[in-house]
Amino acid sequence: MEPGRGAGPGLWRCARRLLWAASLLCVLLDLQLPGVLASGQAEIENHLEMGRKLLAAGQLAEALSHYHSAVEGDPKNYLTYYKRATIYLAMGKFRSALPDLSKAIELKPDFLAARLQRGTILLKEGNTQEAKRDLEAVLQSDPGHKEAKNQLARGAELEAVTQEAKAAYQRRDYVAAVRFLERVIEISPWDPEAKELRADSHLMLGDHAKAILDLKPAAKLRTDNRAAFLKLSQLYYSLGEHEQSLAQVRECLKLDQDDKACFAHYKQVKKLSKQLESAEEHVRAGRYVEAIEKYNAAMKTEPQVEVYIAKAKARICHCLSKSQRPQEAIEVCTEAHRRDPHNVFVLHDRAEAYILNEEFQRAVEDYQEAKELDGENEEIKEGLERAQKLLKQSKKRDYYKVLGVRRNANKQEILKAYRKLAQQWHPDNFQSEDDKKEAEKKFIDIAAAKEVLTDPDMRQKFDSGEDPLDPENQQGAGGHPHQWPFEFNPFGSGNFHFKFHFN
Repeated sequence: MEPGRGAGPGLWRCARRLLWAASLLCVLLDLQLPGVLASGQAEIENHLEMGRKLLAAGQLAEALSHYHSAVEGDPKNYLTYYKRATIYLAMGKFRSALPDLSKAIELKPDFLAARLQRGTILLKEGNTQEAKRDLEAVLQSDPGHKEAKNQLARGAELEAVTQEAKAAYQRRDYVAAVRFLERVIEISPWDPEAKELRADSHLMLGDHAKAILDLKPAAKLRTDNRAAFLKLSQLYYSLGEHEQSLAQVRECLKLDQDDKACFAHYKQVKKLSKQLESAEEHVRAGRYVEAIEKYNAAMKTEPQVEVYIAKAKARICHCLSKSQRPQEAIEVCTEAHRRDPHNVFVLHDRAEAYILNEEFQRAVEDYQEAKELDGENEEIKEGLERAQKLLKQSKKRDYYKVLGVRRNANKQEILKAYRKLAQQWHPDNFQSEDDKKEAEKKFIDIAAAKEVLTDPDMRQKFDSGEDPLDPENQQGAGGHPHQWPFEFNPFGSGNFHFKFHFN
């Protein structure tokens, strides 16, 4: 529209004022922009300098923070991306380094150092094709680049050995597969697929421990590797390591709490772990009946995995032995020993049950077998020595047998048996001299048994295989078995006509 046509003078005055204000703003910006830019660049340089100093001091996390600020301040500077990538690599975060290297290459396609670094990382990840493109780009610009040539040769070897490994696995030659995969993983240690394939090969060879060693790092090499975490959990579970199994399946659920396979396994492991932990709490508290119930429940929860059945049987054996139920203990311990012949604790518990059952020869045999398995175990050594003493003692005089009571009899039971036998064999009950002499011998043994078994210290010595009334065990004592120490002879001068007190 031409001036003066269709527009009033007020409108033109307004337009002129706007043009004047815009011109003034441009002048001001031209005056201030260099200062603003200079200030921003100085701050970026300061962050870079601090980053370099901290990096030299080995303070990687602090250095990384400054390089973050430098990248944010100047997102077009390829060098800041490259420097930040080198810190990520120093921290072992190769996945974080790759985007920075790619950005540096995008900003400067002929940046050979970044190309070489990215190609090397890709090769370690097992990504041979992309690694090859970067390494060939370096050689195209610098045909004599030695490191690029070496890495390219490693890439060609990696492809060949990987094919050999896969072929060996396919034909079920797992030993050869493992051998080839060792070289594959040496070249590409960050390749989860190679580690998973070697883990599968170890599993096929029955070596679960080595499979776990490969799966643990493989599970962390992928952003979402629920399958590896689940397999790890299942492996630990099969080995009886339910706590480790629980930890690994939880890692799976952290990635996806709705993962059906992981959640189902989690419920199983959680239930079994709770039962086993509860059982052990009962054992520590001496609540053996409750512990046995929990171990039986655990075997119902997991009736298929042998390691848990063997463990439960071994612990039930222990509980029965501790609660002085020798017949039941011997039966369960024998089954536990059959399931796990190298378990010294089962042999120890069965030996103790044999002692309670007065089968001392078998107790000695179990302790000897346990000692062969663990010769440094002091408890086994002491148990063997005690069982040998008891065996030797059993061939002489057994106070429990004299009174006709079991080894776990309490004081009331001992006194009751003593009173009954003392009344029966008191010499005054017999007429002939021969009968009186026979009764005297029996009565002395009965009184001796009562003396030993009602005295806690003497009973403990006897239970350890030492007869506290045996003259051979006394300093300077000697004579025949009826020469009693400590003025023990209940008949005194031999006059049998006395009033006997049954206390």
